[in-house]
Amino acid sequence: MFGAWSFRKVRRAHPSRHDCAKTDRRINAAPPRPKFPLKTGNDIQVLECVRFSPVETTLLTKPCIDEGFRVSSAVPKPAPMNPKPILFRPWALGLMITLVQVFVSVVLIAPEGPLSFRYNTLIQHDSYWFANIVDRGYESTVPPVSHKMMEVSNVAFFPAYPAIAAILHYGARLSIYDALLVTAQAAAWAFWSYFFLFCQRWNLSPLLQFFGALAILAHPAAFFLIAGYSESMFMMGLLGFMFWSTAEGKGARALAVFHGFIMSATRIVGIPCAGYPVVQAVFRNGWRGLGEVRSWVKRYGSAVLVMVGATLGAGVFFFYCLLRWGRWDMYMLTQQSGWAITPEYQAVFKPSSYRWLVPALNNPTEASQMTMTLGGVLLLAMMMSELLPIIRRRLAWTTRVGFYFCAAVIYYVSVSGVASVEMESMLRYEFCVHALIVLAILHFLHQLPTPRLWVRVSGMAAMALLSAAGLSVQGWYVWNFTRGNWVA
Repeated sequence: MFGAWSFRKVRRAHPSRHDCAKTDRRINAAPPRPKFPLKTGNDIQVLECVRFSPVETTLLTKPCIDEGFRVSSAVPKPAPMNPKPILFRPWALGLMITLVQVFVSVVLIAPEGPLSFRYNTLIQHDSYWFANIVDRGYESTVPPVSHKMMEVSNVAFFPAYPAIAAILHYGARLSIYDALLVTAQAAAWAFWSYFFLFCQRWNLSPLLQFFGALAILAHPAAFFLIAGYSESMFMMGLLGFMFWSTAEGKGARALAVFHGFIMSATRIVGIPCAGYPVVQAVFRNGWRGLGEVRSWVKRYGSAVLVMVGATLGAGVFFFYCLLRWGRWDMYMLTQQSGWAITPEYQAVFKPSSYRWLVPALNNPTEASQMTMTLGGVLLLAMMMSELLPIIRRRLAWTTRVGFYFCAAVIYYVSVSGVASVEMESMLRYEFCVHALIVLAILHFLHQLPTPRLWVRVSGMAAMALLSAAGLSVQGWYVWNFTRGNWVA
């Protein structure tokens, strides 16, 4: 107790008027105390107010021993900690979902046989074309043959997916089928990781993240992410391009261009999707920014450079076709000759393109037609729902503009391409649109006020029922796909 007090000599025999007034205010004009301290028991009377020297709080957390001297100090420096357990980090969650998809498809649904045989049942239909490209490279006559014959004309697919699989095949000595599957599943892991990275950037609750991932996973065509198809490669490139083009940092733009290069080198629809950063920049700066011509370079220069870099993947492929066959459009010619695909750019605006009948489970063409209708309705509904926040300017709707732009572009290009073949494969193409819409919905819901309990319970129950139905249909499609039947 005595160590807590400090005594000091009286400097003046007669305190000044200011000191007296200060003392009077503190003790409420009590009778004057004696000039000398009196000690009675454990109590001490002090002539003057006890004054403590100020203590700097920063010194309390600083070690008393220099860092260069490696001896334990009284107070250690605080160490940064990651608040999330390792199992709940984006890359770990993405890996778990990918492994679950592979396990269910290969172990539970694939036909009986050795594990390697069951695993290779994920190679079907278009996968054989990719395997042919890995084995022989691109080959074609000019003009391409008028029917599907991969041994003569195989320039019907963009090069990114088979090129990366070829690196694994010739570099890691994997079989062609295994190289294709490992490439697709690694890209699926990256796609799911970027999904959770967006959720982490937006600070979404674990419940929203769970139901968002479930909504994507329950799509009937979600299993194509881990099959020998290019869906996962394209989605990985697209989400990575969108994530890094809106990120801060020195290497963000380079990573955006890298992912954009893969995106446009995987699917032709990646070319218009490369406009994502420009669309984001335009809406972020508003119409006033467009009017200030002198500031265009500062406002939009970086976004335009990223967009141009992202289109180089397709540009390199077209240039290769020009050098090899003298026709930069060999891909389009092969699609038209072998698959009878003739673009119909007005198909989206024709009511006859939309089918409203419930499809039969054994008719994948009807399923693609119905998926095309539902995808268009969902996209239109979400874009219409944004009108009220835009008018009131209450929500950060500009973040979602780029997602709607890419979803609309993919939907339009896909419908225009397959309208001439009765929307065949639209079930698979619409999955990309579905994933983007789900991300936009998650961001939208996160900004809304927390609804009442009965609303949340009803929403979760509806999502559970819809997801159960979607997973059931997907299981049926996986069963057919792994046995060689056509799905999409």
